[in-house]
Amino acid sequence: MANSAGSVEVPQETASAMTHRQVLEAMSGLLLAMFVAMLSGTIVANALPRIIGDLGGNQDQYTWVVTATLLAATATTPIWGKLADRMNKKLLVQLSITVFVIGSVLAGFSQNTESLIGFRVLQGLGLGGLQALVQIVMASIVSPRERGRYMGYFGAVMAVATVGGPLLGGFLVDSELLGWRWCFWVGVPFGIAALILLQRTLKLPVLTADTKIDWLGALLIPGGISVLLIWVTLAGKNFAWMSWQSALFVAGGVLLIAFAVAVERRVQDPVVPPRLLKQRTMVLAIIASVAIGIAMFGSSVFFGQYFQISRGYSPTAAGLLTLPMIVGLLLASTITGQLVTRFGRWKRFLVAGSALIVVGLGLLGTIDHSTSLVLIGVYMAILGVGVGSSMQNLVLAAQNGLDYRDLGAGTSTVTFFRSLGGAAGVSVLGAILATHVTELISDGLASVPGAGDATQSGGSTSLDLSGLPGPVRVIVEHAYGDATALVFLIAGVIALIAFVAVLFMRETSLRTTVGDAEPAELEEVTARA
Repeated sequence: MANSAGSVEVPQETASAMTHRQVLEAMSGLLLAMFVAMLSGTIVANALPRIIGDLGGNQDQYTWVVTATLLAATATTPIWGKLADRMNKKLLVQLSITVFVIGSVLAGFSQNTESLIGFRVLQGLGLGGLQALVQIVMASIVSPRERGRYMGYFGAVMAVATVGGPLLGGFLVDSELLGWRWCFWVGVPFGIAALILLQRTLKLPVLTADTKIDWLGALLIPGGISVLLIWVTLAGKNFAWMSWQSALFVAGGVLLIAFAVAVERRVQDPVVPPRLLKQRTMVLAIIASVAIGIAMFGSSVFFGQYFQISRGYSPTAAGLLTLPMIVGLLLASTITGQLVTRFGRWKRFLVAGSALIVVGLGLLGTIDHSTSLVLIGVYMAILGVGVGSSMQNLVLAAQNGLDYRDLGAGTSTVTFFRSLGGAAGVSVLGAILATHVTELISDGLASVPGAGDATQSGGSTSLDLSGLPGPVRVIVEHAYGDATALVFLIAGVIALIAFVAVLFMRETSLRTTVGDAEPAELEEVTARA
């Protein structure tokens, strides 16, 4: 196939050339790589309080250990995706795994929080590649029509890593023989095994292109996004949202992005081809991805805080209490994937899934510090089913309308905006939660004589409640329990945007080839939710 972006040769019937067994063998390395990446996040999140304490860090550094990886991964995802359109995808996946493993090994040797943050950035560079390339490689070996049946395997990996991470992290942190450093090292053998499996089982077509890499665009896009993400992360904590510091961050980020847009419109082979933004489904998928990223990642991160601070459960128990959501996600992703493959329709599942996300978050917006855990579990299961029906199928819908030459750029763009929404959601919703908690605590303390003096030393929103008097501690616990509902409610309102975007998507029949589709294969079908 020839195109203006260069010369690319792609077999049109790659999907039919691989049997079900061959696809599973090729997926084994991808699944293992995803497991390593996801496990590292859940293990570290559970062990981070002990890690920061041992390294002598503070609350700001605690935040940056988490956001450093997220920023690096989000900012570099489009670059990995574009490279996948012009280079050996298998080699890129192996490179991203290698970068991630090296970052993990070095993070385990950290002697202070500054070096840990730096090594977490290196981990994020590899993670950015993994979260985009796994989807791209899947689209390179399986046709859109058959892809749904394999989505359940990724859901299973997500569920195992999400549930097993906190348990394994708690065991490693509490072990006198091992310790928290093994939270970074435990995934290294799995990463090496993934490299070996990929080398032995993954066979992909080789791409050749005769155009220069758009390095200026590749630097400007993540540069502008990183400035805005850093602003979102710092605003509300280090300086006010409406301040001269915020103005500088926003102006700098917007200028870099504007410059990037100008560059992308001029170069022959841009990192994010402007033609992608002319496709209705792609634009709506981007909008829905941002909204789902904010609603899902920006709200689910507060589940652990709710269960631990307000309800008094241990980190391990808090992880187990999220099982209803994980089980719902696993079942929904598996079942809807099979149904998409069987019937060739995807929109009805996206509409139903995005609607369930809105309903689940709306119901979670009614909880307080005394809500029945059984009821919360039901609400979380509804949310999990909605997410499982939406996230993978949203990528599938976007991929179905892409030329092979744009597969990497298009997939990474959708993934990028979902991660961007998640990063922004965590910061913005976190700031809203902190403000509301402070208000509720102030109102509660007004009726307790001398309570203000008891909380002055640590701050009213300190997460360490052990030194607080009994009555004050109860007020703080109730404040966190009651304030968390506001976060879910706001996330539910934002999820409505995703629902509306999905409603306006135009459904097309799923292709049965990996390469470019025949015109007949893309004829519209009536969308019925």
